[in-house]
Order: sequence, then C-alpha cells, then structure tokens
Amino acid sequence: MDQRSVGRSALTIAPFILGTNTAGWTADQATSFDIFDAFTDQGFGAFDTADVYSRWVPGNDSESERILGRWMKARGNRDRVQIFTKVGMDLGEDGKGLSAAHIERAVEASLTRLQTDYIDLYQSHLFDAAVPQQETLTAYDRLIRAGKVRAIGCSNFDATQLGEALSLSGAEGLPRYETVQNEYNLRTRHKYEGDLQDLMLSQGLSLIPFYSLSAGFLTGKYRTEADLGQSPRGNSVSRYLNDDGLRVLAAMDQVTAERGVSHAALAMAWLLHQPGVLAPLASVTSVAQLTTLLGGVRLTLSAEELSLLDLKGL
Repeated sequence: MDQRSVGRSALTIAPFILGTNTAGWTADQATSFDIFDAFTDQGFGAFDTADVYSRWVPGNDSESERILGRWMKARGNRDRVQIFTKVGMDLGEDGKGLSAAHIERAVEASLTRLQTDYIDLYQSHLFDAAVPQQETLTAYDRLIRAGKVRAIGCSNFDATQLGEALSLSGAEGLPRYETVQNEYNLRTRHKYEGDLQDLMLSQGLSLIPFYSLSAGFLTGKYRTEADLGQSPRGNSVSRYLNDDGLRVLAAMDQVTAERGVSHAALAMAWLLHQPGVLAPLASVTSVAQLTTLLGGVRLTLSAEELSLLDLKGL
C-alpha cells in the first residue's frame, strides 16, 4: 500500500483514514471491532477519533476512544496503527478549549482511554479565541518533548487562524500544525479551496477532509425530498439537495455509469486527486460500507473525468 506523508512530520499513512465517531453510537463494540479488523487487514492503519465522541449519546463517556483502546489491546497492534485524536470541544464538567491546563488534563484522559502512552496526531478540534495560540502551541511542545504526542494538527481553522499559528511556530521555535481537518468534498469546496489551500500548499501541510460524502448525499441515493426519509441523516442531507447538489450528482452519474463504480467510491477517488489532500476521512457502520469506500482508494481518474467533476462555485 502506498504511503502518504503527514505534512512535514515523520508520520506516513496509507491513503484512507477511518473515522470512529460511530463506535459506541451507531456501531456497537463488536461491530466496531469487525470494521477495525477489516480495515487493517486491507493494509490501512490510520484511525481518527476525539475525546468528545460520542458524548452526545446519553451515558456515553468518550466511548469511541475507549473502544479503540480495547481493540488495540486485544489485537496487540498499537505499533502498526496510527491514532489521531482531538481536544477542545465542550466535555461538560471535564472542561473545554485549548488552554494549556485543559490540554494537559485532556491528553492524559485520552491516553488512558486509548490504553497507550502516545498519540500519533493530536489535533485542536476547533479554534479557541479565548486562548492565545502561543499558549496552546507551548502546551503541545511539552507533550511532544515528553513523547506523549508525535505531531499536531488543527480542525475547523480558517486561513487567518492557521497563518497566525504557523507564524508563531516559526518565530518561537514551537511545533507547527502539520494537518488541517476541515469539511471538503465534491459538493463543498469553499472551506478548503482558496486562501487556506494556498497557504497549506506553500507550507507543506496536509488536509484531512471530513464529511467526505456530504453526510451521505454523495452516495447518490438522495435525489428528491421524498428520499430524505430513507435514513436518520435525512435532515443533514437536505441542505445539499438543491440545484448545485443535483449538478454534482449528474456529473457523478456520468462517470459512475462509464466506470462501473459506486458514487461513494468516486467521491473518495476525487478527494485523493486534489492538491494537498492527505487521505479521505469517513466513518462507517458496517464492513460492507467500508469495502465500498476503500474501492475508491484504488480508483485512478482521468483528466477528462476530473474536468467533468470540477464544478466551480460550490
């Protein structure tokens, strides 16, 4: 399996990142273990989680990290996988934000839940305007020096916020963000393309795109208002069901018909052809869904196909 560099860090990963926000939510532990096994059996190893996943479920206490930790312990494979987790979202009584104090508490809690002594990529889950970025980066510096974190990234940052962080890293000799995790897919382009993409490419950062399937819209199964009732995701998908969304699906229809591939696989393949993208990030609730998505990793698109799919202004 080809490996891709994570920014300018020493980390490399196979070109797909498995989201684990479903673990302990829409996939129980046994199902999650089956998915994790199938993922690694096919040569992949990068898992994305967060301390907040999935505390929105009553009684769920960061179950995603806990299930991932139990699986690694059961398989004895920590040295063969890469763990990406995040800090900063509101954990209720356990705090929130990117202060040094919160980061230092949160990392220890994540390490305990994951049953490991280091995190491969530790990510600021969202920008914290209440905390100076120098304080956050200095906290990460201590964690890297202690061997508890290998590299850092950020999520939901814009070009101005990222630019400030990179300037501080350079001026103060602090670790720099090597990745940005933002929404990016065939349907939503503006949250990466433009100033943010230009900055990241110039500095050698990698994009980890979330919502790779636009909450399921890019699977092609939502075409009318009536289709929205097919799954609990219908409300999330409705915002994409407009003229722009249907133009994207029409272009995808043409390529999938000619190539005999699924819409989901095509969405994954398109992301891998975009400048600066490290690997698609997606979560699944079954091994069958995972197999479909991984089919896109091995799909090479022609210049003509990419041009057909390159609908600007989205």
